[in-house]
Amino acid sequence: MTIRAIALNCTLKAQGESSTDAMIGVLERAFARVDVTLTETIRIAAHNVKPGVTSDEGEGDDWPAIRVKILAHDILILAGPIWMGQIGSVAKRVLERMDAFLSETDDQGRMPSYGKVAVMAIVGNEDGAHASSAQGFQALNDTGWTIPPVAACYWVGEAMGTVDFKDLPETPEKVQKTAAMTATNAAHLARLLRDTPIPGAD
Repeated sequence: MTIRAIALNCTLKAQGESSTDAMIGVLERAFARVDVTLTETIRIAAHNVKPGVTSDEGEGDDWPAIRVKILAHDILILAGPIWMGQIGSVAKRVLERMDAFLSETDDQGRMPSYGKVAVMAIVGNEDGAHASSAQGFQALNDTGWTIPPVAACYWVGEAMGTVDFKDLPETPEKVQKTAAMTATNAAHLARLLRDTPIPGAD
């Protein structure tokens, strides 16, 4: 069966060209080489994702529909920029909304995200890629996602520099290699989890 991935672009921009989109594109090509289809990229800042920790924060909240799309896929790419040395606020809001999974378990204690894989794509012009992935992966693990080895594909430019990832003439070789490993490991794990679901506990 086809393995499907969805990307959440957590750039702080509601519209316009984004380095986060450029990094998602690198991963999309890497995933295609291991027969994983990236079906959609959702730019969170272009939607009204309300603050909160439930799956539905009421009238006008766009998160419920986004949540349905996320859970219809095998792999989640959580992508965003580094700001002030940590993952940006839009990505944090997504993670806060997934906190609701903790109280949405089935009879075996499994959250809706059980059996699904999450990876991260991170870009920035300052240090913080490791801190950002540490924050993201802990929150993703807490909310039921399975994290493969080499699950973060990132690029960090010169501190206070003027060149963004989207401005590079070509993707650095190390980023391409990391993307390939991220995609390979995530696809392999997603297939294993589909064939042998996590049992949960009685």
